[in-house]
Amino acid sequence: MKLHSVCLLLGFASLLPSLSPAAQSTGSPFYGDAPDRHHPWSIHDQNRPQPKRVEPGTFSSATQPGTPPSDAIILFDGTSASLEKWEADTKADAPRAPSKWIVKDGAMECVPKAGYVRTKEQFGDCQLHVEWAAPKNVQGDSQGRGNSGIFLMGLVEVQVLDNYNNPTYADGFAASVYGINPPLANALHAPGEYQMIDIIFRRPVYEGTKVLDPGYLTVFCNGVLVQDHTPLEGPGGHQKRSVTGPFPAQGPLKLQDHGNPVRFRNIWYRPLPARSVEGGTDGFLTAEATTLKRKGIAATVRADAAKLSGTAQMLRLAESLVYEDEAATHAQVEKFATTYAANIQTLASTERAAKKNEVQSVVRALQYLGKSAVLPTTFGPRTTLESVVKAEGWDKNKK
Repeated sequence: MKLHSVCLLLGFASLLPSLSPAAQSTGSPFYGDAPDRHHPWSIHDQNRPQPKRVEPGTFSSATQPGTPPSDAIILFDGTSASLEKWEADTKADAPRAPSKWIVKDGAMECVPKAGYVRTKEQFGDCQLHVEWAAPKNVQGDSQGRGNSGIFLMGLVEVQVLDNYNNPTYADGFAASVYGINPPLANALHAPGEYQMIDIIFRRPVYEGTKVLDPGYLTVFCNGVLVQDHTPLEGPGGHQKRSVTGPFPAQGPLKLQDHGNPVRFRNIWYRPLPARSVEGGTDGFLTAEATTLKRKGIAATVRADAAKLSGTAQMLRLAESLVYEDEAATHAQVEKFATTYAANIQTLASTERAAKKNEVQSVVRALQYLGKSAVLPTTFGPRTTLESVVKAEGWDKNKK
């Protein structure tokens, strides 16, 4: 082999692709357990996308609304302009009409007998934040005091009710999934003060009449967990037991007019990614979805390898084989590894010492491919390089 080719093969340190901080901390991309039948990523996979940056907002108090996170979709921010995002909850066959609720002191206030309101925007799975306050002037009792409701997709109600020293039936209590599940605690502030409600909503998912995921609600009231991944049993309702059945993909957020001037402020949501049962590509996937995802990851890694050369390219191509044992790439890695091992053997011990980290990286890659059943554990270049590592004493921990 020509001298410049040998130098290219051994110039590993300068050619390594830049790794994420997490990958650098492991010292090798060939680190955790490999992908399997239901998981497209390896454990601690450096190729797995980094979480997107979201600037957190500020927390609300009973008297002052906080600010939403940077990626939140604002539904009501206390201004008359944001009331334009809402409309009257007219019947499907009736003309659309503006909301008759009013904006007062930075809040959207229910006008009794004006009817429900709903968002013009429709959405499904979400993180939802709503703040509400019952009238400070207490009137009525049980379900007649500060009553309203938060209807996710216009179907599933999280109860709004002044239950501060006001008993009622448990599955109609404030922060209940109405008609389905009582809250775990009564965490309400006094009437007139704002209650901070945070909801994680996952709608039911069906395939025809088959339930793939029943849907869940997790709810915090003033920072206290009150619904813990509560499974849905249909939309819930008054007096009648809820009936399960397919849900639409999206729907509006509705707020109830129950005859009380309840106020709402600081309403926003963040869409949630699709679950694996509805086409999501993370987490525990079906075998078919995993295979498809792994093919896509492998193609991306191969495309990245094409921008490299020498040992760095070989290692990147070896990574791609962990996701998809593609024949042409497999042959390329075998050929490259064979040439690399032969050239390492020709080096004097002092020359090898300068390549210690590089050789160990290649050995780890070949061992990982053996562990993943991509290459045989008796693969010649691997055993050759393992012999070099042992002969040089690099396999011993030296203090």
